[in-house]
Amino acid sequence: MKKEIKKFFERFWFLIWKDDSWKGWITSIIVLFVFIKWIFFPLLSLATGTILPLAIVESCSMYHDNGIIHNYESWWDYKESNYDDFSINKENFSNFIFKNGFNKGDVLFIVGANPDKLKVGDIIIFQAPTTNPVIHRIVNIKEENGEKIFSTIGDNNPRQIDFEKEILEEQLVGKAILKVIPYAGWVKLIFYEGFRENNQKGLCEIN
Repeated sequence: MKKEIKKFFERFWFLIWKDDSWKGWITSIIVLFVFIKWIFFPLLSLATGTILPLAIVESCSMYHDNGIIHNYESWWDYKESNYDDFSINKENFSNFIFKNGFNKGDVLFIVGANPDKLKVGDIIIFQAPTTNPVIHRIVNIKEENGEKIFSTIGDNNPRQIDFEKEILEEQLVGKAILKVIPYAGWVKLIFYEGFRENNQKGLCEIN
């Protein structure tokens, strides 16, 4: 029995790593898919405390660059009025995480969001009346009946969207802490571009 099991694993190992036939390639892809979906991501979710440990940026709402070289000074001059109502000035913003925003297709590393530890300037992911969760920056936090209520805005949006003016704790999915791989998400996004609205297709521009 032990010899049969050993032979099975030896053949399986050869099929995955050494067999260059179409059968070997298909088996490798299936095994990789199973590993990522049912082992890697569940373990990563458990470790990070969120159901979405890796998130692909699907819109241009947090975009900053408008050329090859990012210019924070000119970006702030253009967007400063968006933050007047929240008492956020240029110096405040320069100390925020992702102060230069991020781009459509970037892959972000997400951890669980503790409402009591979140602060203005943090990037949160939250459930909204949209197809996928929204990734925006906190601009205000208030407390009602012992519950934190958050308000966000997309760095590249001209104004707040109504649904992000009051975000409840139970809507929180996580907090972005790191850009893992710039633009890598386009491998997935490219398949959905044809179904998007015209104003949501393609590369980003400053709004």
